[in-house]
Amino acid sequence: MPIFKIEKLKAEQLSLKKDGFGNETELRDFFAANLEEILGVRFLGKEYQTTDGRMDTIGLDENNSPAIIEYKWKENEEVLTQGLFYFDWLKKNKKHFELLVESKLGKGKIINWDQPRVILIAQSFSIRIQAAVQTLSNVELKTYSLYEGNILHLENEYSPFPEKLVALKKAMPNEAQMGYDLNYHLNSTSSEMRKLANELRDKIIQLPSTEEKLGQKTGITYRTTKSFTRLEFRKTWIQILLRSPKYAEDTFGLIKDITSNEWGYLGMVKFTPESNVNYVFSLIEASYKSTL
Repeated sequence: MPIFKIEKLKAEQLSLKKDGFGNETELRDFFAANLEEILGVRFLGKEYQTTDGRMDTIGLDENNSPAIIEYKWKENEEVLTQGLFYFDWLKKNKKHFELLVESKLGKGKIINWDQPRVILIAQSFSIRIQAAVQTLSNVELKTYSLYEGNILHLENEYSPFPEKLVALKKAMPNEAQMGYDLNYHLNSTSSEMRKLANELRDKIIQLPSTEEKLGQKTGITYRTTKSFTRLEFRKTWIQILLRSPKYAEDTFGLIKDITSNEWGYLGMVKFTPESNVNYVFSLIEASYKSTL
């Protein structure tokens, strides 16, 4: 995808750096130093030693889900095998990971084990890897391009969470128990809030390059390359989490500062039957724009 620099209404196409980052170590160190800014993942360690190897980077995302990040400077089919190998280690060593989080980020973090993430980053991926990940539920592919002038472009090549989801058929009462799908969450709140939630969701999924992350018991997450909001359903209201406790759009001061919770999100909105859907969406949209 070409990238243009605009100056005085004139467009100038930027040229790719032929070798991108100088080598794989430089690539890894750059992402590790900017992990939260680029991916929304809090850094826990790089070249992290396991029983049978060293994972490139390990971290904790905005939803307190574990994240393993593996990089390849050039296209390399070993990256998928490595990612899955360390993912297997993670599943077998949950306590070890929890102690790592405690040592790096402090006590009190409740790890969300619903959907640990494996994020693979490279300039490109072979058709074999692109086909293989279609059968996996935790692996994401992201491609990067480094342009002259040190301009970095990151793109979601593949995610197990579809960017646009069509409306799901109405579930029978026992269907919600089969998986943490949209109906599972909608059925946990009042009929009035279900209607408002659907109105809000329709607006959110229309935002370009938005992924809707289902399959989590505790809520639904929406993200670009980083999570920008999370909906957690209560009996009579919905808790909406945002990246910041303050946006210019919040003229009514609806956002509560939850920075002290030390969660990945810093702001919270209580979405109730009395809430204005368009106003609440404007806050979510502001959070969304902060990830672009």
